Amino acid sequence: MLFQWLKRYMPRSLYGRAALILILPVVTLQLVVSVIFIQRHFEGVTEQMTLNVSRELRLLLDEVAKEPGTAHLQALAEPLAIKTAFVPDTTVPRQNQRRWYDFSGLVVISSLTDVLPETRAVLLPDDRQVVIYLDSARGPLELRFDRHRMSASNPHQLLVNMVVFGVLMTVIAYIYLRNQLRPITRLAHAAEAFGRGRNEPYRPAGAVEVRAAGNAFLDMRARIERQIEQRTLMLSGVSHDLRTPLTRLRLGLSMIEDDEREAMLHDVDDMQRMLDEFLAFARGAAEGESELVDPIDLVTRIVEDCQRTNINVTLQSIEGKGEIRLRPMAIRRAIENLVNNAVRYGTRAEISVALTDKSLRIRIEDDGPGIPAAAREDAIKPFTRLEPARNQNKGTGVGLGLSIATDIARAHGGVLRLGESDRLGGLQADIVIAR
Repeated sequence: MLFQWLKRYMPRSLYGRAALILILPVVTLQLVVSVIFIQRHFEGVTEQMTLNVSRELRLLLDEVAKEPGTAHLQALAEPLAIKTAFVPDTTVPRQNQRRWYDFSGLVVISSLTDVLPETRAVLLPDDRQVVIYLDSARGPLELRFDRHRMSASNPHQLLVNMVVFGVLMTVIAYIYLRNQLRPITRLAHAAEAFGRGRNEPYRPAGAVEVRAAGNAFLDMRARIERQIEQRTLMLSGVSHDLRTPLTRLRLGLSMIEDDEREAMLHDVDDMQRMLDEFLAFARGAAEGESELVDPIDLVTRIVEDCQRTNINVTLQSIEGKGEIRLRPMAIRRAIENLVNNAVRYGTRAEISVALTDKSLRIRIEDDGPGIPAAAREDAIKPFTRLEPARNQNKGTGVGLGLSIATDIARAHGGVLRLGESDRLGGLQADIVIAR
């Protein structure tokens, strides 16, 4: 619970998280080293250098007290690279001066005032010069010397080197890490494509663990494809084998008297239709290969074909345009099943299509009795018939229409959503597929 709020700021992609794992320790290490360096450089080194200069200044002050002459003072200061001058009391600044970002100046001023109580003001106008005003036996004494005597030169070099080499090593590590992550992303892409009904070429590569996962995925994909093929072949064979005796039965019934023949022929027709639905369920979404399709044109042709067979269906609205990768025959079967259900339990059906940058939505609405919210989850299961709500002696079926549409939507990486139509009051079925 303590770190729950951090999740919303964490990167979602594998590359982003890997980059964060890589960069965060490098940045943290650089910050720690920088803090330690700054503390050591601006406090320890500067304090030692300032102490050495303060001893030289103490020597000059002691010599002024012994020999007040200016020539003697300059003779002592010249080898020390210090310029000296006695100034009027009115020219001495009232307070120390330094730039706001000159952190080493704080150590310089503090060390000088501790070692030399005679210090009246310390001026640090830039990185090149230091001006100090001291009380002496002859009055205020102005001392000028180079700043590098009290502060280390080029203090930024370590920081620059750390940043440059840190960025360089991060880039090199990221290139290597990207090569290690590429097989994982390829595996994820192949798995996502297979979940949407596409068989993308994939060859295991990368580390041993990634290769093992890739080989497991290939085995799983082959096993699923083999199972689908066997199911299709089995039900196709059963359907084919049963068509022959059904045909003979139909011929035999044609010789029976009319009052008994009609009922038996009706039973034979029901058996034939059940076999066709079983075969359609066995095919599922395996019909055809996925291809780039204009879904609006596809739905328009489906509506026109339904209208030619006297099915009361209309195309209500169209939004967006473009193409999406689909299996046209499978999508046609799903839409036709939903339309047939709509007109079976209602009087008319309406279809609307919405295509956006992220998804495709195909909506089928009817004016029938609908499906209660509590029964919608069971309605999409195979061989489920909701007699009280949807049948009402308006048609019979084996309960595979919604199951076929659900399988086809899932095979495209989408979903079938059932709800209540606000316009017609019946069932609203949405096929939603991500682009």
